[in-house]
Amino acid sequence: MHTDQHTSPFKSLLGISAVALLLIVILYSLGFIGGEAKIVPGLTPTAPKNVPANAELIKVGKQTVDAKQSWPGTVQSRTLTRIAPKLPGRILSIKFNSGDKVTKGALIAQLDPREIDASVNEANSALNAARAVAAQAQADAQRSQELFTKEATTKASHDAVVARAKTTQAEVARAANHIEQIRVSLGENTLYAPFDGIVAERLMEPGDMAMPGKPIITLLKPDDLRVEANLPSACMRGIQSGMTVKVRIDALNQTLSAKVDEISPEVNPQTGLQLVKAALPPTANLRSGQFAWLEQNCVEQQTELMIPVEAVLHFGQLEAVKVVDNKIVYTRHIRTGKPQGNQISVVSGLREGETIIRNSEILQGAQ
Repeated sequence: MHTDQHTSPFKSLLGISAVALLLIVILYSLGFIGGEAKIVPGLTPTAPKNVPANAELIKVGKQTVDAKQSWPGTVQSRTLTRIAPKLPGRILSIKFNSGDKVTKGALIAQLDPREIDASVNEANSALNAARAVAAQAQADAQRSQELFTKEATTKASHDAVVARAKTTQAEVARAANHIEQIRVSLGENTLYAPFDGIVAERLMEPGDMAMPGKPIITLLKPDDLRVEANLPSACMRGIQSGMTVKVRIDALNQTLSAKVDEISPEVNPQTGLQLVKAALPPTANLRSGQFAWLEQNCVEQQTELMIPVEAVLHFGQLEAVKVVDNKIVYTRHIRTGKPQGNQISVVSGLREGETIIRNSEILQGAQ
């Protein structure tokens, strides 16, 4: 036991030394350390070597690039309606489910007509009662007129009887109008599709009590779509109604041209965002609810140091290029930024005017 306590630290030190030695060997093999003389940080000669005959040399320069940014959005239908009854009634049947195609005029749902029938009977009873009261009031008015002519009643009493007769006639007119409104609504217990579309959502089931204004299903047009996205107010100065914007649909691996047709005048005080809506062209497999990216520059175009993507070598998480100086090839560690097509920006590690090998892979196996 005494021997283990003294040899354990020695074993740990030996393990650390082995790891450090292995790391030095790896870095040396990649060309990031070593060499005969002190050099500028980041520039390491990989054993002096002439430029290969098949090497393609290019001079590093700045290019104008888009400061393009992408903002998340959702594809939505421009035409969406919520189908609901105007009168209450028990739902007897619903003919479609979510996702079903519907043609204009198709029967959507059937409500129990007994609710409306009961309303009609009740309204008829109210009309008959109003007519009976009005008839009695009219008879009283005629008698009052005879008495008033014979000066057997006062003018005040006669005027009161006549006023009551007029009131009862108005009650008859209101009851008759109510019946007419119900008759107009007799067909409202049967709901039809107002246009060709797809059922976006079925909200109720047979047996449920349908109420006025409470939708039974929502119906949308699948070929009339637009993207809705919230953009920072600082980016809105370049957005105008009628302009064309690019919309990327990752699910389709497509970028579409959309026309801005609505811009919210209000800025959300919590997020500082404004809602932008842009109409999308008819596109195969494009559906409401899909995720989208609205691409919009927030700043003017800018210049960046750009190099070909194929010039970049990858050593694990490290990136490098082959720099040529005085016909000697060096390995230069760099940091890259955002790609633009077959070019990629260089954040650090290179200067404008330096020469690199475009087809750097021809030397990669030699390190």
